[in-house]
Amino acid sequence: MQPRKKALVVTIDGPAGAGKSTVAKGLALALGYRLLDTGAMYRAVALLARRQGVSWDETDALARMAADLDIAFALDGDVNRVRLAGEDVTAAIREPDISYGASRVSAVPAVRAALLDLQRRLGTEGGVVVEGRDTGTVVFPGADCKFFLTASDDVRARRRHDELVQSGQGGTYEGTREDMRARDERDTSRQVAPLAQAADAVLVDSSSLTLDAVIDTMLEEVRRREHEHGTPARRQPRP
Repeated sequence: MQPRKKALVVTIDGPAGAGKSTVAKGLALALGYRLLDTGAMYRAVALLARRQGVSWDETDALARMAADLDIAFALDGDVNRVRLAGEDVTAAIREPDISYGASRVSAVPAVRAALLDLQRRLGTEGGVVVEGRDTGTVVFPGADCKFFLTASDDVRARRRHDELVQSGQGGTYEGTREDMRARDERDTSRQVAPLAQAADAVLVDSSSLTLDAVIDTMLEEVRRREHEHGTPARRQPRP
């Protein structure tokens, strides 16, 4: 009898607007893996706090919310659905003010500690693509395959602005770029788990690459790691 093959843990970190969510979704579909969006967890806490009238500065209340967070993910076609206590909040957590709130609550040590435990439990069995800002440095430092996805400031701002326009949220390109720069500064300078490239992560600059090219680059690296581990992934046809 052949030994049971171990599924890999793949992490994708990077700044806002680099295309992590889209790439992670495509990679998970291509591999037949689950998709864990850690950033969505912080967004969910920020949304829950807003709905309950809790300030993003009330650390104790935020920590309790994070510890009791009832969140679930499910790939629905090409959309990674996020459910909060059974409610589909996929669109609600992407609103600009919630994005800002997510950056605020993610800097709270007690919130990060509570969600870290949940993230590790959700990904512990492998066969998962984990996307966020500290997944390869803090959440899964021993991940089988790590990527750091980035792009130029102009490209990231344009992508994010296009997303906002398509979702009907509007705003100016200049405002989007300024918001993104401010978030980059908060994420890279915070004392707890700042945004950083893991020493053993593969750097992928998507500034001049198509989505398919980025996914293909990552697939090639994952396959190389599979060969090293002797653990081929459950590969599915590309969508």
